[in-house]
Amino acid sequence: MGWRLALFARGALAFIWLITPFVTRAFHRDWIVPLLGIIFLPFTTLVFVFATLDDGSVGEWEWLWIALALLLDLIAHNSSATSYLHRIPGRELLRE
Repeated sequence: MGWRLALFARGALAFIWLITPFVTRAFHRDWIVPLLGIIFLPFTTLVFVFATLDDGSVGEWEWLWIALALLLDLIAHNSSATSYLHRIPGRELLRE
């Protein structure tokens, strides 16, 4: 389930980047940081873009939303790794 949400966030971020100037404004015309954000931290990057929409800076409450998005990214990565480990045959022997 986590990989589906991450895939949706990656698609939404790529769509916003191609259609609107919000991503380039949020990252000051840099392209490597949003690209790394799409690959590794899609929720955090998407929330950062939305947090900088009004005045171009991130306020105190927006940092809370960015931290929650980072937590969501970490949960999505962990759920993907955990579901992969359950498919390995003989995994229960590795616990000892």
